[in-house]
Amino acid sequence: MRLVFMGTPDFAVASLQALLDAGHEIAAVYTRMDTPKNRGMKLLPPPVKVLAQARGIPVFQPKNLRGEEIPAQLRALAPDAVIVAAYGRILPQAVLDIPRFGCINVHASLLPKYRGAAPINACILNGETESGVTIMQMDEGLDTGDMLLPASLPILPDEGFGSLHDRLAKLGGETLVRALELLERGELNAVPQPQAGASYAPMIRNEDCRLSFDLPAGRVSCAIRAYDPQPGAFAFLGENKMKLFGASVAQEAGGPGAPGKILAVDKNGVCVACGQGVVRIAEVQGAGGKRMPADAFFRGHQSLLNETFR
Repeated sequence: MRLVFMGTPDFAVASLQALLDAGHEIAAVYTRMDTPKNRGMKLLPPPVKVLAQARGIPVFQPKNLRGEEIPAQLRALAPDAVIVAAYGRILPQAVLDIPRFGCINVHASLLPKYRGAAPINACILNGETESGVTIMQMDEGLDTGDMLLPASLPILPDEGFGSLHDRLAKLGGETLVRALELLERGELNAVPQPQAGASYAPMIRNEDCRLSFDLPAGRVSCAIRAYDPQPGAFAFLGENKMKLFGASVAQEAGGPGAPGKILAVDKNGVCVACGQGVVRIAEVQGAGGKRMPADAFFRGHQSLLNETFR
């Protein structure tokens, strides 16, 4: 097929690579603007742009898709379909109507659950045991279009966002290629999303990542893993803002201390009392510091062992 691809972060790279490996013609790539990052605030290109330029594919980075310019540009490109994966913009109807097979999205959840910007984080945060991707036909709503082809996978014990993200990205690329094969053969059936069970996973705010150790250990563990490695769940230890990574439940019931109290530190991490049970945290990162094993950090900051996470 002749395709136009719209995507931005690493999740989208897997889909673009899968399309290229399958021999599809990518007429152009649309992605978000380069963004300033790191201490030097140097402008860095989105990961999808890096791959597209390496493969000699034309790249467009419009500030928005409204107006006449982008639809006219897409009509000139004459794609059979527009493929969207984590692009970060809602497509207007004028764009949706252009390709003969429409606009097809790779969404990182089993729809209609977890529509929106952060489905992978929400899945871990809520303690789900299964996740997946849905290849869907796009409409003007937020992930409300008809479902074309779902694929599921189990969430591994104590799995964090980073690991699940990478596995879903790979699954998304594989499922997308399969969906396009079925579409070309006329064997892909669109199924409207049921309203029952629909939910949204909105964009993550900084305050969403603040931990409360008053919650049960299982909930605290899910919250830490949901934001590991980015943007990082955090709590304060004394006056020190700490990001916490690699969580597991050390004790499900009871608890030998007040919520947030450090109970022990060893090579497996730091054990912290919760509202119910105990959570073990493998790695920590102090403000301005590097992520490191918890036991190594506390060897150098033993005075903090007397403080309480809050």
